[in-house]
Amino acid sequence: MPDIKKIADEADMIVEGYAFTKCDLGYRVINLNNPESAVVISGEGDPLEIAMNDIEVSIVVEIFKKDKEYLEELYA
Repeated sequence: MPDIKKIADEADMIVEGYAFTKCDLGYRVINLNNPESAVVISGEGDPLEIAMNDIEVSIVVEIFKKDKEYLEELYA
């Protein structure tokens, strides 16, 4: 079982229970309520590696596109 506290502490942004963390491919997103549910999305919001259902992926992509300016400010 992943360490939820560590994932949350290392996250660049947490929105609606999803922890967004910068990675080489873009952003790794983990559902903190169900850490087995994860996705890697590109910097443009395209899903690259998926381990969650389609509904969650669409929620994560929507959150990312709405709030990505805050993530970009961290790495500007």
